[in-house]
Amino acid sequence: MPDTGTTSTVSPFSGSENPAVSVTFENLSKSFGDFAVLKDISFRVDRGEIFVLMGPSGSGKSVLLKHVVGLELPSAGRVFIDKYDASEETTREKVRLALVFQAGALFNSLTVYDNLALYPREHQLADEAGIREKVMRALQILSLENAAAKYPSELSGGMKKRVAIARALVMEPQLMLYDEPTSELDPVMSATISEIIATLKEQYHVTSIVVSHDRDLALSIADRVGILMGGQLVHLSPPAGLRDPGDPRIADFLHPQIDLKNPRFRKLES
Repeated sequence: MPDTGTTSTVSPFSGSENPAVSVTFENLSKSFGDFAVLKDISFRVDRGEIFVLMGPSGSGKSVLLKHVVGLELPSAGRVFIDKYDASEETTREKVRLALVFQAGALFNSLTVYDNLALYPREHQLADEAGIREKVMRALQILSLENAAAKYPSELSGGMKKRVAIARALVMEPQLMLYDEPTSELDPVMSATISEIIATLKEQYHVTSIVVSHDRDLALSIADRVGILMGGQLVHLSPPAGLRDPGDPRIADFLHPQIDLKNPRFRKLES
């Protein structure tokens, strides 16, 4: 059943209460034609939790994330954000959620400042002075104040990721969704992004669902980790459970061994 309790903290922008939300997957299945992408998936992400979803490419992670945002509709089952059905358009009016895209999805023709100001301007959330306060506060949280006048083409990959997170923060989200936030980053910047996700949880109690292949991220900041394989949830545990998952498929995914005498790509050919 969907969660109806409340847990909240103060918004860093408005100073008002900002209740975190839970996300409940109830027997979620999704098929495209005859191909089943998600198969009878049930679990819950608690309020204020960092839930990391892992799995091989093509296992259904991004499709599952799209059901939370409402970009995909279930073939069977339901997804709830608190007590609200995620498939209903009115849910986005009742719950503030933000998606941090893998590539950042920044507008190249806009400065960093204007990328962050776009949403509150379009939705008339404040006058220009109020928008500036929100934008600069988000940039300050991510240590990006000096990048406000720059364009995305002038930023490193790590800075683009941080700007994308800052843009999400301007929406004062109750739920943050991250799609591969550390992809294409060096180890130091990957650790920095992991620290940011964890800090947002601790300081602002934002519920976070993170789709990632990054084992270090999962082991260091996740409250729980789920693993999808072939559209099924095959593992669900705190990070410590990944050290000895007891399933050879999961062990091979997390700790693949290189075998030059019997390379795995030969198996893929057949």
